[in-house]
Amino acid sequence: MVNLALAWAETYQKSHPEVTISVTGGGTGTGIAALLNNTVDIANASRKIKDEEINTAAANGVTPQEYVVARDAIAVIVHPDNPVQQLTLEQISAIYSGKINNWAEIGGENRPIVRLSRETNSGTHVYFLEVVVRLGSKEDKTIFSADTLLLPSSEGIISEVSSNPNAIGYDGLGYITSHVKMLAVKGLNSSDYIPPSVDTVNSGTYPISRDLYVYTNGQPSGALKTYIDWMFTPEAQTIVKSLGFVPVSTGTSTP
Repeated sequence: MVNLALAWAETYQKSHPEVTISVTGGGTGTGIAALLNNTVDIANASRKIKDEEINTAAANGVTPQEYVVARDAIAVIVHPDNPVQQLTLEQISAIYSGKINNWAEIGGENRPIVRLSRETNSGTHVYFLEVVVRLGSKEDKTIFSADTLLLPSSEGIISEVSSNPNAIGYDGLGYITSHVKMLAVKGLNSSDYIPPSVDTVNSGTYPISRDLYVYTNGQPSGALKTYIDWMFTPEAQTIVKSLGFVPVSTGTSTP
C-alpha cells in the first residue's frame, strides 16, 4: 500500500495545500498497531484486520472503520530465463512449505529452488501464507519452509528474483517490472491457468487476488473524512489503475 498511499498524498496535497499528509511504510502490522495505539489517523493495510487486533482496539477504546479502496493481484514471479510458465496453487504451496525443492520436479531445470517472501509483519506475507501456503484452510497450520528468505520490501523481492535464476517470489501487481516473469496460476477448483492482470482480478478468475484497505478510528470527520471520500473519486482511482492496482467505485464496511 505504501506506493499508493504516497501517490495519493502527493496528488491530494497539490490541490489541498492546507492539508499535510505524512506517509510511513513498515508493513500492515505496523500500520494497524499504530492505529490501535492512536498514533496515526489512517492505517493502510493489504490484509483485513484480524480478530485479535479488533479485540486490542476495543481494549484501547479504538473502533476500526474499514474502507476497501482498491484491489490487487499477488503475482508469483521467477527469473525471465526460468522455463516454467505456470503452476497450480497446490504446487506453489508445496514449494513454499518445503515439499518441492528442485525446479526439475515441476517441469524446470535441475536447479535448487530459492524461496523468497516478504517479512512476517507484511500484510502480503500474511495473505500469501493463509491463501496460498495453507490453501485457504483455517485449520491448516503449515508454515513457510525454514530456508525461505524474508525480505523487507516488495522492491527487494523484484530485485532478487531478477538477478537469481533459481528464485521464486511473490509481489503485488503494482510492483511487477519487465525484469521478472509472472506465472499463470491454476486455482483449486479451476481447469485453467490464469495470468495475473487487472482484467483477471475484475473477472474473479485469477485465484490470488485481494482487497486493499484503509482503516480509521471510528467514522472520520473534517479534513480526514474529506480525504477518505476523495480516495473513491475518479482522480484517486485513476492513480490506483496507473500503479497497476484494480480500481473500486465504493468500499465501506465495518469490521
